[in-house]
Order: sequence, then structure tokens, then C-alpha cells
Amino acid sequence: MGDSVTTVARRPAAASSRTRESRLAQLEPLLARRILVLDGAMGTMIQSYGLAEQDYRGDRFAAWSRDLRGNNDLLSLTQPAIIRAIHTAYLEAGADILETNSFNSTAISMADYGMEALAYELNHASARLAREVADEFERRAPDVPRYVAGVLGPTNRTASLSPDVNDPGFRNVRFDELVAAYGDAIRGLLDGGADLLLVETIFDTLNAKAALFAIDAHFAATGLRVPIMISGTITDASGRTLSGQTTEAFWNSVAHGRPLSVGLNCALGAKELRQYVQKH
Repeated sequence: MGDSVTTVARRPAAASSRTRESRLAQLEPLLARRILVLDGAMGTMIQSYGLAEQDYRGDRFAAWSRDLRGNNDLLSLTQPAIIRAIHTAYLEAGADILETNSFNSTAISMADYGMEALAYELNHASARLAREVADEFERRAPDVPRYVAGVLGPTNRTASLSPDVNDPGFRNVRFDELVAAYGDAIRGLLDGGADLLLVETIFDTLNAKAALFAIDAHFAATGLRVPIMISGTITDASGRTLSGQTTEAFWNSVAHGRPLSVGLNCALGAKELRQYVQKH
């Protein structure tokens, strides 16, 4: 471990007496009374630990053939104490909703590390870690439910734009591939204990529509339905996503998902983003 890593592994605590169903039954009544606080960034918190390559690898991946430093989602398997500590810090600061450490936990994004086969396990482990910490805080304050939002990141590919300026019609990912990758992630997150699903940092709405399609397919196949949160990303002061949509157009493209919330994250600060989400 790097010198800055001071967390100590501990046994998972017993589950909270609450169930996902009882927790979700309180969600909208809670929202009617007060603002629920979502936690903050995971990546910058991880960076504060100054982890080296061997920290990412752990014992399990010590001989992996590719560099793994920077694969933050892998830490849910190799450094779970660190992820628990970060979740704990956010709940201690007053967060009501924890985001899972699964931003890149799709087979598409994990292909960079040759870890496509770990997608389900990564999502499951990340959801389980967040749920364990949330359960601990629920036991401390039984009247305050703590929610886990299963994060579905945008992947590192775009279905709407060509990565080759000389071939505008080329795509390096298909809609069906995105749906399949999101499907595996969704199963892992919900099996691991997520209460909500968060489709976030959307720079290409077609990718998000694939995630929403996969969510609907999972709901239809299992009979389980949980609230959906959606968060887009505008790239600059033009107020448009990378694929060129205004915020209003983005909303009209994803409203069919009947989200619990829609927002924006990344690129600009809160003050600059306000004008794009404020209702006129």
C-alpha cells in the first residue's frame, strides 16, 4: 500500500432490518418533505489515497498482463476497505444517497483492461459495499433510510458519433452491444443491493437510451422495478451535450424513462449549470 493508505479491513456488518421495498416506500414521502443529498465524486476521493500499481492489483490480479492503475472500479475487489471508507465519509457528511463505485463497470469500458468478464462481479461488489455501509448507518439511526444508487456510466464509446474524422458514418459500438453491456451491469447492481439506478454523465443520449432500454428489459423480465435517476453532461457554455443536444432536447429524449430525477453533472460548476436546469 502507498503511504497515504490508512484504512483497515473489517468484517461486513449484519444487514439492516430494512428491505429495499420498505426503503423505497419512504422515498417519495421523504422527497416531499426535504431535499435528499447525493454524495460527491468517487474518483477524486480515490486519488487522495495516492495508490500505486500494486495497490490496484492486490493479490488476485498481481500477475495481470495489463496495467491496472487508474481502474478505480477494480478497487471494489482489491481494496474494499478504501471504498467503504469513502462511502462512510460521505454518509458522515450528511449524504442520503450513496453512488456505487461502478462508473466504468461495463464490459465495454473494462475491455481496456482485458476485464470484460468481470463486469457483473464488479457491479455486484460495488453495490454490496455501498449497501453494507448504508446498512450500518441505518442501524445507527433507524428513522433515517440510506439509499444506494447503482451507477451506470456512459462507457468510453459513443453510439452517435464517429471516432474517425475521415469516416463520419463509422461507429465503434452498436446499440445492441450497449444494451447487452448495460444489462449485465444492471443485474449486478440490483443483485448486490442497489435501491435505485443512476444513468449518469451522459454525453451521448443514444448511449443513455440504450441504458434505459436495458433497464426496462430487466424490469419486464424480473418484475422488479426501482426508481431511475438520470444525469446528463453538457460540454461547455453552449449548454449542449457532446452529441449536440440542448438540455431541453435531452430531457425530451429521456423522459420516456419516467425518471425520479433528471440533472446535470460535470464540465461546469453548479453556478454555471443552474441556468440549464432551472425552469423558466
